[in-house]
Amino acid sequence: MAISYKRLWKLLIDNDMKKKDLQAKAGLSSSTIAKLGRNETIRTDILEKICIALDCNVEDIMEITHNDGEVQNGKK
Repeated sequence: MAISYKRLWKLLIDNDMKKKDLQAKAGLSSSTIAKLGRNETIRTDILEKICIALDCNVEDIMEITHNDGEVQNGKK
């Protein structure tokens, strides 16, 4: 299983925001933005900062996928 932040990137596009905008609004470091871009795991307090900044829930910004690319809840 792996984590995917595709939902976060789509949400940023929908809100006409860039990664730099998110970084500033949520108070994130550039290394955290890079980790998100590589779908690496990040601390839950970082997820909380992102959700507060974007006024969303954690499931709106990430999903857990199986190794074959299939999403955990059966959607792709």
